[in-house]
Amino acid sequence: MNVKKIVFAGLFIALEVIFTRFLSIQTPIIRIGFTFIPTALSAVLLGPLFAGITAGLADIIGMVLFSGGAAYFPGFTLSAFLSGAIYGLFLYRKSVRFWRVCMAVLIITVVVNLGLDTLWLWMLTGKGILGLLPARFIKSVIMFPIQVILIQVVWKSLAVSLRLEPSHHFPNGFR
Repeated sequence: MNVKKIVFAGLFIALEVIFTRFLSIQTPIIRIGFTFIPTALSAVLLGPLFAGITAGLADIIGMVLFSGGAAYFPGFTLSAFLSGAIYGLFLYRKSVRFWRVCMAVLIITVVVNLGLDTLWLWMLTGKGILGLLPARFIKSVIMFPIQVILIQVVWKSLAVSLRLEPSHHFPNGFR
């Protein structure tokens, strides 16, 4: 196992926990935040499996440390894992192009956020899915372009700081 990957995974776990628990607006049916940034970056650098594990561990650690009295529900950990894995399938060892980011965000938005997460909320709250979907759909439509733009901007900034070409897919030493 690559030590750099472990270090970066730890960094991304910490960032995901901080972004989710401290830099998000949380209501009972939606969360508006920027957790997608460390999840996408971990996928670009670590790959689908490692990004999925990183996102899943971040969900578990965040819940253990900052549950706020809420019960742990493994469905959201599965959603976090799938989000990291989907970003990884589109962005790992590939140049971070606009269309790749759009496809990853679209699939995560439809399948994970609107699909699975709405199902998990229905299971937890008993509220009708049709009652949950409108607010979640509006949030998703608003966040889609924000996510696509921020993932590209942050990756390009990170690539510059790592002295890579912004179109480069991963730093040397991550192979």
